[in-house]
Amino acid sequence: MVLGPEELLKLVKKKKLVENLSERELTNPEGAGFDLRLGEAYKITGKAFLGITERHTADIVPVTKYVRNRKSSIKIKPGEFYLVKTIESVNMPDNLTASITPRSTTYRSGLFLRTGNVPPGYCGGLIFGLKNEGPITVEIEMGARFVHIQFSEVAGGGNMYRGQWQGGRVTTTKKEKQV
Repeated sequence: MVLGPEELLKLVKKKKLVENLSERELTNPEGAGFDLRLGEAYKITGKAFLGITERHTADIVPVTKYVRNRKSSIKIKPGEFYLVKTIESVNMPDNLTASITPRSTTYRSGLFLRTGNVPPGYCGGLIFGLKNEGPITVEIEMGARFVHIQFSEVAGGGNMYRGQWQGGRVTTTKKEKQV
């Protein structure tokens, strides 16, 4: 069952389900979840290795970061790929999971999001892939709403997240053994 805004706002206040929400989301959320904002952007470089027991993700180069009361943006050319992080972070309890989808204006502009599930027990920032698959350059302001998060109850029990990405780090610094 997807949780609605009334229940989510209670969890935000009592359990800090989502931190750093905008005033709009705290007072008048739309739909059945929250819109999240663009907080950081990175280009990937170097090499990556995804093995059975070890992994090393690509190196990153910071492009820009949201700073309150300062306008900045990124221009994403056709074919360009960025890792992006939200301003908001989550603190997932053991009975909830979350799904991330792009806002329709994101894909209507040619930007496609590469997201995953947010498992029970994960705490930290949310990182996605963002690629311009359209024919035009798209400029997006830091702090703009670009994704929507929906929370669902986990029926029958779930396992807590135990991965190495806890806390919202963006990449690895060396080859790591998988847990």
